Amino acid sequence: QVQLVESGGGLVQAGGSLRLSCAASGSIFSINAMGWYRQAPGKQRELVAVISSGGSTNYADSVKGRFTISRDNAKNTVYLQMNNLKPEDTAVYYCNADLATYTMTRFKPYWGQGTQVTVSS
Repeated sequence: QVQLVESGGGLVQAGGSLRLSCAASGSIFSINAMGWYRQAPGKQRELVAVISSGGSTNYADSVKGRFTISRDNAKNTVYLQMNNLKPEDTAVYYCNADLATYTMTRFKPYWGQGTQVTVSS
């Protein structure tokens, strides 16, 4: 069994900051890319940021310069530092990891349960 558990969401005023964390646990053999997605009410889920196992990063244009993704491979954890938050950043944020387990060695995506981020104007 694999679990991805997110933390760090909440309510913040525009211009504020939040840091999201996502820890993967279970019988994990290897993790490739890890990333953050978000889904606002009435909208499709969209990619926010992704980081490879080697540390290469990619960001949605809407968050470039404000958000930073990082990971700690020893802890199987990915982070999202969000600065200068805007009301349009309000959404449920989901963690994603492309990983293989000791029982299922083929890589496949796993998702966290989501954490709410609300930015007030």
